Formats: sequence, C-alpha cells, structure tokens
Amino acid sequence: MERVDYVDTFIAVAEDCPAATGTVPPVKGDDPSVAARTYKLISQHPYEFTSGDVIFTVFADRQGIPDEDRVNARLEFYARSQPCLRSSQLGKRYGWGIHADARGRLALYAVDGPEYAEFTSGRRSGDSGEPITLTKAMRSSRVLP
Repeated sequence: MERVDYVDTFIAVAEDCPAATGTVPPVKGDDPSVAARTYKLISQHPYEFTSGDVIFTVFADRQGIPDEDRVNARLEFYARSQPCLRSSQLGKRYGWGIHADARGRLALYAVDGPEYAEFTSGRRSGDSGEPITLTKAMRSSRVLP
C-alpha cells in the first residue's frame, strides 16, 4: 500500500471550501485538469480504486505513460513522497467528500447529500454503524493568527 492510501476513512471538504454542493470540475480544452481527471476516475468507478491507484493513474495519463511501462513508472513515482487526496481540489474547491472503505477503495459524496452527513458523523454508513476515521481536506487559504 502506498503512503497515500486511506482505509475506513472519510475526507470531508475543507473548512474554506466555497461549494455548497458537489460540483463537477470543468474540463477546458483537450487536457483536463487533475481535479477533472480524478473526479471522472472515482465517479465512474466507485469503490474500485485506492488513492494510490487514482493518484498514479492521473499522473500517468497526464504524462502519457504507456500501459506497458506503468508498473515500473509506479514504483519510481512512489519512491518519492506524493501528496494525498486531502490536497485534492475535489475537497478544497468542488464540494466532494471522499470515502475510503475497509479495502481502501474510494467513492465520492457531495457535501449536501445525506450520505455525506452520515459519514461526517464519524460512523460507517449502512447497518454496521462502526466508527470511521474522519479527516478534512486541506484548507486553500492560510489561517492567520
């Protein structure tokens, strides 16, 4: 597991997130932003990929790394520290919470949705009601004293 992976964790939107609802990141031109690529990958494949999968896939797609070279490229990529999804614009700007299940697989939840409220209570959704780790996306602005 890469150091960017989360398990049984919900990343809530940042305190200074301007979005009142989950907003799809806009795609401008032929090269979608990191946020747009991340949103598309997680939203089209809920609970299929880990944070490490998503972060590397977005990087590799943007760099045009061929599929046959990705195993070695991933090892090189994670040989250095990488930012986790707490720094993603999805939670900082676009109003998306990110849930990592017990296997570390991800799904997105809009800040104004009932599932989001359930996750931010610190309990796993569904019948189990087991506790999950709750954290927040990183703030966009610095906190001044």
